[in-house]
Amino acid sequence: MARGEPVATLGDRLDIRDYLDLALRSGFPEALAIRGATTRQRWLEGYVAQIITRDPTGTVGARDPLRLSRFLEAYALNSAGTAEAKSIYEAAGIDRGTAASYERVLENVFVVESLPAWRTDRLKRLAVAPKRYVLDAGLMAAILRTDMRAILHDGKLLGRVIDTFVAQQLRGELEVSATRPRLYHLRDQDGRREIDIVAELGGERVLGFEIKAGASVTAHDARHLTWLRDELGDRFVAGAVFHTGPHAFPLGERITALPISSIWAPAP
Repeated sequence: MARGEPVATLGDRLDIRDYLDLALRSGFPEALAIRGATTRQRWLEGYVAQIITRDPTGTVGARDPLRLSRFLEAYALNSAGTAEAKSIYEAAGIDRGTAASYERVLENVFVVESLPAWRTDRLKRLAVAPKRYVLDAGLMAAILRTDMRAILHDGKLLGRVIDTFVAQQLRGELEVSATRPRLYHLRDQDGRREIDIVAELGGERVLGFEIKAGASVTAHDARHLTWLRDELGDRFVAGAVFHTGPHAFPLGERITALPISSIWAPAP
């Protein structure tokens, strides 16, 4: 079959607005039960306010809600990114120790997560910095007090929201899988090659995932997955470029372009 020829249409024909709507609904059952985007947004913003003004774990002590709010906003702006910790805490106007305390408490209440860098002896000069995520895309939007219209007009933010949303979906699916893979990201020290998510299976086998907010995908979008496949050989099980278009099609050996909906919608 020729490369780029559609082989399946998975789930509903969703477009970028549909995916963004799903992302902004969040995964909280209470938010999902609310009808109306405005009311749901207010609930999520109220949840953010509770996080900022209360200390559910008792680990931070007397904290400054304003500083925590600034840190959480800086973190959300960098969700799905590999910004250095210094860049985030300086943007929030706090010091390193305070930022570390805030990040720990936010991890403890399942608001944020640091995805570690994947390492292997087969590849040299890999970066060690984590990739940071707000765990819920709807909560991310609430932290930033933004909506669909604003996100659609900000390409960089749109990419981060979609990446955060896909990571959120993969995290849930992989958590209940029989193999229970561990999730990482991959980036070399020069920033020339990076893969959004690497899922490590047993026996040192891996899956690689790239995430694109666009609906058009070419082999160029899979170039880093192709590089990883060629470097790892049989250890590379498969790779996917998730996108917002409707079709699945091959991009190369063991690498496929997949609609984001394929994560939860099996092929007919």
